[in-house]
Amino acid sequence: MSEQKKSGSRFGSLNIKGLKEAPAGGNAVQRHVHGPGCNHEHSHDPDEVDGKTHVHTAACAHGHDHGHAHAHGEPHVHGASCSHGHDHGHDHHGHAHSQRVIRPPAHRPAEGGGSALQLDLEGTLPGETDDQGRFARLEAALESQHGITDVHLRRDAGHAEVCIHYQPSLVSVSKLVTLAQKTGAQVAARYLHHTWFVRGMDSADAAQVIEHAVSKMKGVLTASVAYASERLVIEYDKEELKLPDVEARVKSLGYGLEVPMAGHACSHHAHGGGLAPLLELPLVVISGVLLAAGFVVEHFALAPQLVATVLWALSMASGGFFAIRGSVQSIAQLRIDIETMMVVAALGAAVLGAWFEGAFLLFLFSAGHALEHRAMEKARRSIEALGQLRPEVARVRRGSEVVEVPVADVKRGERIVVRPGDRVPLDGVILEGKSSLDQAAITGESMPVARKPGDEVFSGTINCEAALEVEVTRLSSESVLARVVDMVAQAEAQKGKRQRFAQRLERTVAPLVMASAVVFPVVLVLTGTPMKEAVLRAVGLLVAASPCALAISTPSAVLSAVASAARGGVLIKGGIYLELLSGIRAIAFDKTGTLTVGRPRLLSTWAAPGVTREELLGTAAGVEALSAHPLAKAVVDGAAASRIAVPAGRDLEAIHGQGIRAKVGDDAVEVGSTALFAGEAIPEEVTAEVARLEAAGQTTMVVRRAGRYLGVLGVADTLRGGARQVVQALKEGGIERTVMLSGDNALVARSIAQQVGLDEAKAPLMPADKVTAVKELGRTHPVAMVGDGVNDAPALAAAAVGVAMGGAGSDAALETADVVLMSDDLAKLPFALELSKRATAVMKQNLVIALGVSAVLVVAAVLGLTRISQAVVLHEGSTLLVVFNGLRLLAFRPKTPASPPQPATGPQPAAG
Repeated sequence: MSEQKKSGSRFGSLNIKGLKEAPAGGNAVQRHVHGPGCNHEHSHDPDEVDGKTHVHTAACAHGHDHGHAHAHGEPHVHGASCSHGHDHGHDHHGHAHSQRVIRPPAHRPAEGGGSALQLDLEGTLPGETDDQGRFARLEAALESQHGITDVHLRRDAGHAEVCIHYQPSLVSVSKLVTLAQKTGAQVAARYLHHTWFVRGMDSADAAQVIEHAVSKMKGVLTASVAYASERLVIEYDKEELKLPDVEARVKSLGYGLEVPMAGHACSHHAHGGGLAPLLELPLVVISGVLLAAGFVVEHFALAPQLVATVLWALSMASGGFFAIRGSVQSIAQLRIDIETMMVVAALGAAVLGAWFEGAFLLFLFSAGHALEHRAMEKARRSIEALGQLRPEVARVRRGSEVVEVPVADVKRGERIVVRPGDRVPLDGVILEGKSSLDQAAITGESMPVARKPGDEVFSGTINCEAALEVEVTRLSSESVLARVVDMVAQAEAQKGKRQRFAQRLERTVAPLVMASAVVFPVVLVLTGTPMKEAVLRAVGLLVAASPCALAISTPSAVLSAVASAARGGVLIKGGIYLELLSGIRAIAFDKTGTLTVGRPRLLSTWAAPGVTREELLGTAAGVEALSAHPLAKAVVDGAAASRIAVPAGRDLEAIHGQGIRAKVGDDAVEVGSTALFAGEAIPEEVTAEVARLEAAGQTTMVVRRAGRYLGVLGVADTLRGGARQVVQALKEGGIERTVMLSGDNALVARSIAQQVGLDEAKAPLMPADKVTAVKELGRTHPVAMVGDGVNDAPALAAAAVGVAMGGAGSDAALETADVVLMSDDLAKLPFALELSKRATAVMKQNLVIALGVSAVLVVAAVLGLTRISQAVVLHEGSTLLVVFNGLRLLAFRPKTPASPPQPATGPQPAAG
């Protein structure tokens, strides 16, 4: 069963009341109404067993059920044309919805009286992440309505919610929900998002200049520039602002904007664009040469003093070229930033005759920025290298010929040929050929993975053995590789608390320092200090207190950590999740497909006295072969593995919730649960064996032929290879509590939890029960939920961090989870946790370095203990130190190579 089929049926049952997400960009949120014209699969009451959800559809005509589908007493509702028989309780059929699950409304008493309604932010205003911009418009619109007293954003439930305080006597809940959805749709339709790649930024100060200028434009609600990932993101009113106006405004500042190409972390023009990348280092070198020449002229008296002064002035102009340009732009916007402070300090030194100090300041400042820019470019290039793994052309079969076509021009449904040694150019499904593919670029798996017709392949992976013909399923811009690159490149925009703290502090410090630099020399002069010395000490204060290191301290660490994680097969969607992951102390696991392989196997065959194993298994396989169900397939595969002759069955009759009947020859054969034989005398030894196998966690099937009981079969899932070692590694890494949340019966769940080494198992649980369990666990420990990203989507969303398995094969996993393990390898989880801790530690170190060095230099400057040149060296040194400290994370690797999941051997059952 493919991952897509599995995810489709499970996810389909979780769309709350048909609420569908509008795409980012502003389409309305709408309810979907099922009816005669509805063509997609319908989610009825699901059969829930062993953590698996079966969704029946109008076209559903699958096999049968041995009576385990209703472990929770859930009724099964058939569609109008549902013609299937019965179900083993496993999911099949369906399509994957690549949208986030919308959580149901919740209520609580409001603090100031009345009631409060919580609505999922994503469902109310799709694409919104904070309480700025578009949310502020939604808030104002709702608060103007009769009966609503307050609207605000809440995050204490582990996810963003719109909290609406209202008076029940004035407005009903149903009307309130409808009003919120209608208003949210109107806001989403008018106020949109847009993202550009920014060319020409050579420092974090340039990002601030652009951000400030764009945010002042009419119609712009919010503007945010992420220097590390070189992105400008705005929320705007489409009725008041045209996007070309933004591009023109930024161009007037000397920078360029372009819409990012899907799957590219960097500009498709020369990286960085503009003058900065071309002239940065040459101007720094010229500045240094002029600085040294002036020093030699003065020291050895080779020429009049005026010559040395001119050389230093030219050094200042060369070294400060971009800083001066940036400061002029900032002053024009009536704002003070780091570059302005540096230029003012240098000019102040020059006015007082300290030309060398002024030139030395701007030389080191520009040298530091050039090195910082190159270092950040290294981190960006490491992300871009992922996207460059995709070939530029594909070999497309058109008729009897194979022609090379640019990947951007290949359409869905076309057939491409992938030769041995080639990289797969586009995502698709194998039509012909068998081979092994190196998927390290996508999943981080160290060993090639076998692939056959019907299996998915991903762009950027390497075909190792034989030629393949692949049907393209995703366009170049939609491929898993392109989406991973985009998400990693944009991760910096999802800022954590340390990133936000550093930004707020930087914006506050700059104007305060500038004001202090004006007041400080006045105070010194009034207390008897000579004017020149007072001004020079003020210049030293400007240099010492400039928050350069603070501005770059967290972006360098976040970008490097996210890039390192992506190379290791882990997708972390933002700095905020990087920080949250480092604080996790409890982990909840889904069972099926997470701790277990997710494919049932025949584990036990018990033949009644006088019956051979061959007769038992052959008879059962003869009738199970009539069904395409996973459990039926397990029986058939078990017979094939034992090379048992299987007689032909016929006349299949499915008894829903109990089992099947068919004929083998002239004999009637029944295979099913004990419920199939209700009211009949079942031999005591058969019921005893059923009880024993079920106690061991296996799903049982009793086999009877011509009235004679042949025996009992036990089918179960198997543990993932290394699952126990992963749990042990997590505990050694600081995880205090591990819990399994399963839809299976409690007996099976406890058995699996004990085998894996988990602290607790909670079962049986419906998806909503898993959400409750995660919230309860979150009251005592910051909790992460690990699942497949589909049927566990509500629980993933309820946790502080949602971790999805197998994101390479699941659109829903990529969309739903905060952290995605791109392969089905649990061994990636300890790596992700360790990396997050390292990254958080580096962020703390950088903040301490940045603030500590500034504090020491400020004190020294105030007391006159340091010269300007010394302050400049220490200041720029601390900036470079935090950058390179952050870049160390690029080298972080898992302690041990990841291995593909393998079924555990021996008696390690995991039913369903």
